[in-house]
Amino acid sequence: MEKTDILQLKAYFPTISDNQIQLFKEIFELYIFWNKQINVISQKDIENLFVRHILHSLSIAKIVELKHTETIVDVGTGGGFPGIPLAIMFPDTQFTLIDSIGKKIKVVNEIIHTANLKNVIALQKRSNEYKEQFNFVTGRAVTAFPAFYNSVKHLVKKKNNRNGIIYLKGGDFQKELKSFRKAKVYSVKDFFSDEFFETKKVIYFPK
Repeated sequence: MEKTDILQLKAYFPTISDNQIQLFKEIFELYIFWNKQINVISQKDIENLFVRHILHSLSIAKIVELKHTETIVDVGTGGGFPGIPLAIMFPDTQFTLIDSIGKKIKVVNEIIHTANLKNVIALQKRSNEYKEQFNFVTGRAVTAFPAFYNSVKHLVKKKNNRNGIIYLKGGDFQKELKSFRKAKVYSVKDFFSDEFFETKKVIYFPK
């Protein structure tokens, strides 16, 4: 996998700027570097960094256009996904990335600092101890959706019907959504062509 694969973003997101493309190239190199120092992404996945982490994160950008007035918290961000790619895609939107594991937040903060991403902060926090509220909560395969919902629902502002939870998940999880009738499910394979996305979904649950 080469960072030149990032040029595929032009096909998927025609309005993306050259500056954004450059930032994606930069964080690609930063992840390769930092993962050798502190392992936050598996070896198999780091070899497929663009598709399995960067592009997968950006599937959220295919279902919602984040506004500059909105705020997002990425819960269980791990190495910064989907938060960092989304922050590059939406540079006027404010992102907070939280994870309970300190070494992961260390890597995320190093990448944020080196890439000079002004619209992102990363904190070592557990969702159940965090009291701020946001327009959107994002997460990626942290746990079953009902458990994730119960752990983050207090973080969502209730001012309008747009606010809610956006969750990336794979496999068959229809039983998990029986109690969430308002949930909308999008197939990532409809956005991106790689076979990795065949079973990947985006769940959007308005609060």
